[in-house]
Amino acid sequence: MSADSAPTGPPLGGLLDGAPAVVTAGVELFESTLRDQGVEVVAVDWRPPAADVAAQLAAIAADPRTADANQTAVQRITDAQPRWVGVAPARDAVGIGTGQFLHAGPPITWERASGPMRGALIAAMLYEGMADTPEEAEQIGERGELELAPCHSAGAVGPMAGVVSPSMPMFVIENAAFGNTAHCTLNEGLGKVLRYGAYAPEVIERLRWMEQVLGPAMDAGVRQLGSMDLRAIIQQAMQMGDELHNRNRAASALFVREIVPPLLEAGLDSGDLADVVRFINGNEHFFLNLGMPSAKAALDPARDIPGSSVLVAMARNGTDFGIQASGTGDRWFTAPATVPDGLYLGDYGPDDANPDIGDSTITETGGMGGFVMAAAPAIVRFVGGQASDALDATRSMYQIAVGEHPHYQIPILEFRGSPVGIDATRVVRTSTVPAVNTGIAGRVAGTGQVGAGLVTPPMEVFVEAVRALAELAEPPATAGADTSTDRA
Repeated sequence: MSADSAPTGPPLGGLLDGAPAVVTAGVELFESTLRDQGVEVVAVDWRPPAADVAAQLAAIAADPRTADANQTAVQRITDAQPRWVGVAPARDAVGIGTGQFLHAGPPITWERASGPMRGALIAAMLYEGMADTPEEAEQIGERGELELAPCHSAGAVGPMAGVVSPSMPMFVIENAAFGNTAHCTLNEGLGKVLRYGAYAPEVIERLRWMEQVLGPAMDAGVRQLGSMDLRAIIQQAMQMGDELHNRNRAASALFVREIVPPLLEAGLDSGDLADVVRFINGNEHFFLNLGMPSAKAALDPARDIPGSSVLVAMARNGTDFGIQASGTGDRWFTAPATVPDGLYLGDYGPDDANPDIGDSTITETGGMGGFVMAAAPAIVRFVGGQASDALDATRSMYQIAVGEHPHYQIPILEFRGSPVGIDATRVVRTSTVPAVNTGIAGRVAGTGQVGAGLVTPPMEVFVEAVRALAELAEPPATAGADTSTDRA
């Protein structure tokens, strides 16, 4: 090269003109060493795929339907308008009769059921009058005289064991944008309750009071209102420090503010009215059983979209952790549930804990719960960790989400929308599982809640979902190919 033709600009395009900035990917030692030397570092959280499914991931990525299908799924989720419209007994709401019970999580049998699940079924049999003693109820279960089905199969969700029997009152949630409905039982409060597998006499007595007094009062109140906009309450509560799974303090307070005036106008017996208001006002988790079916109502319209790898359910039955994806219909992908890592009540410890249980992961699936812990830093005092952990958890979820929720916004992240639309392929490709916070049930039937914490979903379920989606993937259309069937 002649002197006349030599470059005249700065060496290496000015690359060496200022202090270097370094990008590191996945090796924390490199990052920390450079930072210790005052070097500006941009850390990229990269990890190799969770399993040898490169071909399957490629097939899904090449499917011409996938990108649009996933966007359609997320649009349906975020367009949802969940409204509480009534309370009805389960026999009417979800169509179950004597001897039929719904439960949380993927399908389970009595033989494989965990202690809390069996305890909850025993409580439900005692409540329904199918048995006079826990021993009689257990014998019914052992003889196979129960018909069990997942709540999700009936358009419902249930916290912890999630057991639903015909006489239990259920919230009726309508998605005004799409016309579908979702259901959930009413929250029993804390302590020894059916959802944690307790079946003591006071548990049954409370269930009957809920059937005879609380349920009818709630129905009368909402009918005075016409309906209650649950999305608006969730929006406001998230900006007041709730994540709508294990922290519902603000949402429950907002709910009380909305429902008490119509209750006062509904002509209820004054003693019953006082008991109802006292009960809901004293239960900071009361709104959980409205937030869960709100998420269910939002997610169900995103089901059965061919080519979509977006999750429409995550659920646990105390034995298995299961997921469902939009593009694979009602098929469950399951693996053994793990024990949460968290804080324990009193003298309880990890040895007392049952593996993960409950449909409440519908909140994370719908862009709440563990996905918005940044909006609720106080949650770490309940589930363990530091406030910075809550921020990190939310930030990492954007890696596996297709979109951001325009209505559920996180103040500390400059009102960025919550990550929503969990993509099974992104989970596997990044080796990042959904962040889930949860209550911990005692493994022995009848114990009740023993703690709360964080749980790591098993990667196997996402890998299996990817394999199934790949089998259903369509090949990319050949450029310029004549796809016409008219050869005349």
